[in-house]
Amino acid sequence: MAVKHSLILLTVLVLALPGLIHSFQPTFSVDGTSITHRDITQRAVLRKTAEVCRDIAAAEGRDFSLNINARLSVNTVQRACSVTPTSNSPLSSDMFQNAMNRMFDSNAKVDFSLPLAGEYHFDNEAFQAGREIITRGMSAVKANVKAGSFIAARESLGQISHILQDFYSHSNWVELGKSIPYSALIRADQPLENLAGPDTPTCKSCAGQTCSDNILPEVLQKGLLTSGYFDIFSSDKPAGKCSHGGLFDLTSKTNPVGGINKDAVESGHGSYHQAAVDLAVDATSELLEDIRVAVGDKNFLRLLGFTQSSALCFVIDTTGSMGDDIESVKSLTAKIIDERRGTPLEPSEYILVPFNDPDFGPVTKTTDADLFKNMINSLIPHGGGDIPEMSMSGLQLALTSAPASSDIHLFTDAPAKDSELKSAVTALIETTKSTVTFWITNVFSSRRRRSSDSQASVSRISLSDTQLYRDLAQASGGQAIEVSKLEISSATIFIEDSSARAVVTVFQVAMNPGKPENFHFVVDASLSNMFIYITGDSSLTFNLTSSTGVSQISSESSGPLASATRVGNLWRISLNTENQTGSWKISVNANTPYTVKITGQSSVNFVYNLVDSEEGAHGGVSPKNGRPITDGNVTLLVTVTGSDTGTVTEVTLFDSSVPTEVNGTIQSLGNGNFLVRFNKVPGGSYVVRLRGEDPSSLSRSTPTSFQRQASTQIKTSRLSVSARSASIRLEPGSENSISFTVSSEVPGTFSVQTNNDRSFPSMSPSSLSIAAGDGGQANGTIILTVPAGTASGTDVSLTIDVKNADGTDINYAVLRFSVAAKETDLSAPVCQVVNVSGICPALTLLCASVQWEFIANFTDGINGTGIATITLRQGNGTLNTSTVVGEGGENVTVITYSSSCCSQTVQVAAVDRVGNVGMCTEQARALTTPAPTTPVTSPGPTTPVTTPNVTTGGNNTTSTGGHRLSTSQFLWLTAVIYLLWK
Repeated sequence: MAVKHSLILLTVLVLALPGLIHSFQPTFSVDGTSITHRDITQRAVLRKTAEVCRDIAAAEGRDFSLNINARLSVNTVQRACSVTPTSNSPLSSDMFQNAMNRMFDSNAKVDFSLPLAGEYHFDNEAFQAGREIITRGMSAVKANVKAGSFIAARESLGQISHILQDFYSHSNWVELGKSIPYSALIRADQPLENLAGPDTPTCKSCAGQTCSDNILPEVLQKGLLTSGYFDIFSSDKPAGKCSHGGLFDLTSKTNPVGGINKDAVESGHGSYHQAAVDLAVDATSELLEDIRVAVGDKNFLRLLGFTQSSALCFVIDTTGSMGDDIESVKSLTAKIIDERRGTPLEPSEYILVPFNDPDFGPVTKTTDADLFKNMINSLIPHGGGDIPEMSMSGLQLALTSAPASSDIHLFTDAPAKDSELKSAVTALIETTKSTVTFWITNVFSSRRRRSSDSQASVSRISLSDTQLYRDLAQASGGQAIEVSKLEISSATIFIEDSSARAVVTVFQVAMNPGKPENFHFVVDASLSNMFIYITGDSSLTFNLTSSTGVSQISSESSGPLASATRVGNLWRISLNTENQTGSWKISVNANTPYTVKITGQSSVNFVYNLVDSEEGAHGGVSPKNGRPITDGNVTLLVTVTGSDTGTVTEVTLFDSSVPTEVNGTIQSLGNGNFLVRFNKVPGGSYVVRLRGEDPSSLSRSTPTSFQRQASTQIKTSRLSVSARSASIRLEPGSENSISFTVSSEVPGTFSVQTNNDRSFPSMSPSSLSIAAGDGGQANGTIILTVPAGTASGTDVSLTIDVKNADGTDINYAVLRFSVAAKETDLSAPVCQVVNVSGICPALTLLCASVQWEFIANFTDGINGTGIATITLRQGNGTLNTSTVVGEGGENVTVITYSSSCCSQTVQVAAVDRVGNVGMCTEQARALTTPAPTTPVTSPGPTTPVTTPNVTTGGNNTTSTGGHRLSTSQFLWLTAVIYLLWK
């Protein structure tokens, strides 16, 4: 085991050397001339998102003016795809950017975690193995989407996108003169043809300094497909085979020397770099289109994180004493749904997690507002005689089920019975960057906790019991709101505020212990609907001063600057910021703990990720799992959202408890991305504060400076935890080994706690010891068992928490897996054309008067899973479907399509029950009549327009028009018009 871990460590150290990464550069190009995996993935995602939005707009009769090209940005696509009440309405692209960042991270991990696995890079002519990973990954993505596990789907999508993109850089597909993607790589039912045999020589040694012509002429003439061999430990390769090439590829030093990769412009075949990039973008778009057809447009946009609003997520204690709280949530839910239904402000999805004792869950995730309202209304308070409840287990489910950066609201009047999950919950908060607000309704009351069968003793949550909730609220940037049962209905207006669109945090601080303090914040021209929220005891007072010097004190409920209300321990101050941009100040006078949070609505914001930065020609950034090291360097990848011209001028890490502020050095990476480095960050809990400039809002009357703050804390640790798994996809009934390493400069014994949100059986060491001679590391293994009956598409989050002996230092690793059964149906439904009837005129002006008809049969075969949906992808005619039994006993779906000759192309897609997509495309027969010399513009879009899915056996009708003409009438009329024209 020690030898194995030494080899792994050696591999990691070697791979960390600059210039080793052997693929398109994963994240950012240092010289700015080469295109990276991140660039390729973003171009494909933005292109496909824009195409889906365009098609939806066309189907709904709306305009879509965005020019779809390689220069699209997240913000332009978000703006073009969003249906806004006014052109100036704030839009948030944070969720869209966060979803893409998840895909970018998973894409990059293939290089950093699996650099020597040839099948993950199409090295070593591993075409069959690489294609199998892609196609099985596609099945997992589709199953995840079907189950609503979008985060796991993005992980798989990022990984298989990397593999697919590497094919065009590592194989000779480009050198063979191919100009379209190799579709067989995403279709398991299509053969991989013309592969060079294992004994077929494919390359000769490079001549001089150039490798542009080292592929053997006979390989190119015969169209044989090959790829380069790669190894950093051995120079061995099959005789006569091509190498990948590069400084660390030892095989490229063996005859034939040199390489054929096109990863960068300076690579051996760097002259083909742009062609490889273009094909990789097209291939990724083709992959996305297949998934789009399989899951439908609505779920496809959710997969990509495109939404105009956030999720509404409630975690609710359902014990007997929670009747008042549940009634308030019911009223609030009904109000939000009724006011926002059908508008851009409607929540993107609804999530509910109930808990009591000993039960918690299940999770309800839905986009159906009525279903969510019914689930809320069906909650009945019951039980709860022993006071503590399973609040942490419920919160854990919410954190792993909700989208990243969600606002989660937990309602309870009891302490946590499962407080041992605090570390796991904190790890999930920091990983997902979700904000948790706790609504605690038993602090100010001595009301009995009712039980369904008896009266419990008088109880009230003590301050020590609520400290867990305060700690988690502070870690997430949320709040612990303490109100009486009678007050909660008045306080929940805070949820309406936070669930509005494009809410950003301008400033936030937690003071513990409390002391009088002045806080400054900047109001910029893009901000509207600003609120200040203060939690603290009844002795707290404040004084607010605007940028023009006008003041208002807390005793004024309505003054020149704001209107203020207090419920329980919460102050809600609604600001009037009209024509008052600039620096404001709020002075808080309190000697007990308090929090201040200032929010507003604005399109301009930022998202960030902790990363490790690699230097060198092929350097980049890799995602960091867990907390950064105390007194070490911290690196953030920051992206400005909502503006294509926004720049970052200052980024700091701030710890209010000390207080400590660390300034970062900023490096622009282009396209709104910035690398921010902090040197020797001392131990503490930090928030990220950012200042920037937005030239797009420049005017003489308003400043362009803006201030924003991230909600979630960044904590440092002297421990580090890294975890590795052979795959991010697990099979039902499997035992899976996950290895992890704990590192510490200080020897000792460290406790280990593992937890997964699905309660899957697992085994792991309860502790690890690091002795003086162990090199500061200890290794462990977790065995995670997936029950045999687990449904495909289920995702599972595994947290590994490690603590030092006295529990004062904690770090963690969080891994997310997707459960996917090994599908046996990998063949797409097959289309057989039965008949095409009708002849269309050559003259466009006659098209509306003539009809044509297309009939075809779709079948998924006798052993297939069966056709689930039929979708009209292109065409404006009428589509009808029916089901019959074929000669072999298989189900056959008969499609009949009829249309006027104004729409002469039809494309129909059939999707089987595991997501395999089959296409049927046909064109009308046309009369070959000489065309007039005057140009005629073809009406309608030239790209597919999506229409609603049609379930097999049902009928779907789209618009058609005109009257049918007999063939003789049609020919006669055509001849007359042609003679008149002449």
